[in-house]
Amino acid sequence: MQEDIILSTSRKQELIDITGKINNIIKKSGIKNGICNVFTVHATAAIIINENYDPNICLDLLDALNKLIPAGIWRHDKIDGNADAHIKSAILGPGETIPIKNAKLQLGQWQSIMMAELDGPRSNRKIIVTIVGD
Repeated sequence: MQEDIILSTSRKQELIDITGKINNIIKKSGIKNGICNVFTVHATAAIIINENYDPNICLDLLDALNKLIPAGIWRHDKIDGNADAHIKSAILGPGETIPIKNAKLQLGQWQSIMMAELDGPRSNRKIIVTIVGD
């Protein structure tokens, strides 16, 4: 089964928890055991798994990325000023695959699946969720 999640973002950079939306897709699929692949089709966004209980973790991650990959110093900036977002996205990656057991994502207690917006705000960010199993 495959279904899209469409998001609009409101900030230049933000992490949006999509775990609940993915759980709803798994329920709808009827699959009890298998895998869930979550993939974004954008070159300035990423899919990550991290803690979302303490919102400071999300802010710390964005701060760390900004310190490691500053804006405005890259060749691609001459085209559209967002080279740092492309580099951050490439490092974080466009997708994650999570096991499903007994119709539940096998995430750790503090783990959430998040879409990382790195060049917002944007409308119509597309995430493809693919569920395979029995």
